[in-house]
Amino acid sequence: MTLDQIAAFFVFALVAAITPGPSNVLLTATGMQVGLWRGLPCLFGVSAGMGSMMFLAACGFGALVLQHPQVMQIVRWLGAAFLLWLAWKIASAPVSRKDGGDNSATIPEPTGFLGAALLQWVNPKAWLVSAGAVATYLPGEAESALLRAAVFTLVFVSAALPSGFVWLVFGAAAQRFLRDPPRQRGFNIAMGLALAASVAMILR
Repeated sequence: MTLDQIAAFFVFALVAAITPGPSNVLLTATGMQVGLWRGLPCLFGVSAGMGSMMFLAACGFGALVLQHPQVMQIVRWLGAAFLLWLAWKIASAPVSRKDGGDNSATIPEPTGFLGAALLQWVNPKAWLVSAGAVATYLPGEAESALLRAAVFTLVFVSAALPSGFVWLVFGAAAQRFLRDPPRQRGFNIAMGLALAASVAMILR
């Protein structure tokens, strides 16, 4: 890939990664629930999941999946089920107690690396974005296919990590304004509803 191609794809990846979507809703909710440091595995999982998908798409696997409607239908329903499960998990997450008592039972368990990565693989929109990006920005000649795919993936992850970090920090910063349990519960429910609403985008 030339520098111009890399720059163009980086801009695309930055916009695709930072705009609101299921992954960024998940990162915001995770940051609010457990803070920045405990939320990092979720951030790395989102980036690794999408990066690995980009790599396979650049190797031709993405187009292969999109050519089989039955496979995409399975991915669509798996994605809807997984998103609804995550939405319920976020909406019903325990809130932190600020009464000074024992709050060990109220510390939420964040979505970890594996769960965040899996979200990308069952999101049909992510498959469409990956395949479209490959068709638009990936050159078909010059260096080897594996090298092109590796560079393509590296550029995307370098844009996805800071973009997701912004949403994680936003959620962590919201902890200061959501110190009392009712506000935390309201925020969790709002994030859960936002994630559940994205199911309509998957199933249409």
